Amino acid sequence: MRKLEYSVLDVFAERALEGNPLAVFHDARMLSDAEMQALGRETNLAETTFILPSDDAEDERRNGVRVRIFTTQEELQFAGHPTLGTASWLYLNHPTLRGAESITLKLNVGPITVRFERNDEINGVRATMTQNDPVFGATHDRADVAAAIGLRVEDLSEEYPPQTVSTGMPFCIVLLRSMEVARRLQINQREAAVWLEKSDAKFFYCIAATEHEDSVTAMLQMAWHARMQFYGGEDPATGSAAGCCISWLVKQGLAKPDEPVLIEQGIEILRPSLITVRASLESGRVGYVRVSGRTIPVASGSFFLPETGSFPQGGNHNRQ
Repeated sequence: MRKLEYSVLDVFAERALEGNPLAVFHDARMLSDAEMQALGRETNLAETTFILPSDDAEDERRNGVRVRIFTTQEELQFAGHPTLGTASWLYLNHPTLRGAESITLKLNVGPITVRFERNDEINGVRATMTQNDPVFGATHDRADVAAAIGLRVEDLSEEYPPQTVSTGMPFCIVLLRSMEVARRLQINQREAAVWLEKSDAKFFYCIAATEHEDSVTAMLQMAWHARMQFYGGEDPATGSAAGCCISWLVKQGLAKPDEPVLIEQGIEILRPSLITVRASLESGRVGYVRVSGRTIPVASGSFFLPETGSFPQGGNHNRQ
């Protein structure tokens, strides 16, 4: 039997058992693509990551650590909370990168660098990922989007129509009229999928303006409430969408360039998450997208699988 060690971490969490849980397999070099997908279904979390370590420690330091990301249904090119969470696990456990100022992950979308704040690590690790510069896609008809997500057209902002934005994963950013609308959002995924298949977006990311009292500064500041419903469920925190969201907010003039903005998510499903975001604006172009949050390790364990070739969905092994 093969013993596969893994850890579970809560990402974008201020306390354990909040935020978005992530399973990280420490060494997936012995796994096939099909086995990774099967383990993604087995953990039954929004995402599961698989580290493919190199024997060349200097190469990992210079060029990054290879990581692949799977949902319960498919492999993703990029996702935010798996990137932040996996890099944080490496920061705490990697034999040569432990405690590094920054760690780069080699993802399907390309290299993504995560930088760490120095702290006592009693309550996890706080880190910031720099995402790819945003690509602004199509602007969509309000009535069509409202129908796709089960709302009335008047529930969506009249001034700011929905738009697709991608920093590695394309989201349709939908500005809702109020928090009341956000609270009653219930997307029918079958109807939403029909619209999404014809669009340039992968998922919907619905936001509403709210007021949030920052616990550090004790000052009232504008924040945003977000919901991301997909695969028949709801995501507690979506780091990739948060990068798209701040890019859109800065582009629309709803957030100031380079100033931190707080996104709260997961409230309705009792997994409160806090995501801090910021983006720059130069000569009309949005860039330098930063997404920050805290990662807290909560569990570790092992899976036991048959030897190579015995697994029913096995195949060629990927040692990228």
